[in-house]
Amino acid sequence: MFKSLSARAAILTGSVAAIAVLIAGLVALPLINGAAERQARVNLSGQADLVRDIAVAPEDFDLDDNRNRQGVDARALSGIVAYLNAQGVEVLALVPGTSDPKILTKEQAETIINGRDVSSRNCFGDECFLVEGRPLGVGTGIVLTQSTQVVSEVTTGGIRRIAIALIAGLGVAILIGFIAARRLANPLRQAASGARELAQGKRELRLTPEGPTEVSEIALALNLLAEELTRSEGRQREFLLSVSHELRTPLTAIRGYAEAMADGLVVDSDQARVGSVMSLEAQRLDRLVSDLLDLARTGAVDFPLNMQNVDLVDVVSDACDVWADRALREQVEFRREISPENFSVFTDPIRVRQIIDNLAENALRVTPSGQVIVISLSNEGVIQVRDSGPGLVAEDIEVAFQPGELFEKYKGVRRVGTGFGLALVGRLAQRLGANASAGAASEGGAAFTIDF
Repeated sequence: MFKSLSARAAILTGSVAAIAVLIAGLVALPLINGAAERQARVNLSGQADLVRDIAVAPEDFDLDDNRNRQGVDARALSGIVAYLNAQGVEVLALVPGTSDPKILTKEQAETIINGRDVSSRNCFGDECFLVEGRPLGVGTGIVLTQSTQVVSEVTTGGIRRIAIALIAGLGVAILIGFIAARRLANPLRQAASGARELAQGKRELRLTPEGPTEVSEIALALNLLAEELTRSEGRQREFLLSVSHELRTPLTAIRGYAEAMADGLVVDSDQARVGSVMSLEAQRLDRLVSDLLDLARTGAVDFPLNMQNVDLVDVVSDACDVWADRALREQVEFRREISPENFSVFTDPIRVRQIIDNLAENALRVTPSGQVIVISLSNEGVIQVRDSGPGLVAEDIEVAFQPGELFEKYKGVRRVGTGFGLALVGRLAQRLGANASAGAASEGGAAFTIDF
């Protein structure tokens, strides 16, 4: 029940508020009592002064102006005494020859008799009294006393009202704490829900940062994580598509030659050439598998480059041997156009072969039976793969090497692959320092050019 952040925060704020209220009450109670007692002392002192003045000069307080009537002088004094008694104030007289009021100490009585005021707080057992004494002259005086219990009774109402206010404040503080805790915990709950959705593969998730800085940073971090996961998984998909392309081409060549040999279609004079081609394709396949093992060990997501001095004529010729047979099986005319006798460049021959294979696979897929595909190498070291298929429009040429663009456009219209072959060509060419471009072929279809 109390494991959630909102519940704990509400309990914490309520506890803090309760402690604050308790401390405020403990501090305020003696302050209120002290202030009430001081005020009562001031009031009692004023009342004592008034009683003294009436007792000394009662005629000054005869409001009926009956100065000549006997007994009128005592009306004001008896009236004020009765009023004070009703207020819980007792008026005592200090007269020579009589016993002193028990409320006074001997020293206090002598002080009044000697003509000085007395202001004191006297206690007898558990009960205390405020005492105000005033001399009247000739050894007489008056004493006003008031029990502190009367003062406490007066302050009880005020303390009760303050207590009600403190309790109301406590309730408001608990309510505000609960609301604030829920508002604080809500972004955290959303972040937790978002993390679970990320774990389930929902990479499009984006959270709205809200709440305190520390809490909103969690949402920002999860958004960043989602973006990084999307990029990482995208690279992994691209890599798997790349691997499928590269493994399929040599496997297809080996399988094709093996089937031809099994069917007795390879004559004795061609067996050496076919065996050589199958050996080269097997070596390529072994190199690809070794690359995959190296990538798995290093945690990389792209093929490494093995740069060396390479004769492009040999690389293009080997590719032509394989794709000539593939084209023959598809009843497509194949042409090789290799102008130079040799052309040396510093590059990775396996990656160059990957580029040619991807372009030739793409060309053979869209070229109808009876039409032609061409692999050429110019004297300037420019490799081209052309076909007489449906070709590309101007908009296609601009996006030809972007992943999935042509795939999405022509899916269901013409034979398409995975949508990644041309993107792989563009990326490999860039890594090798070559330039990949697309255009129209003289044969009527598309032409893809790799310029070293």
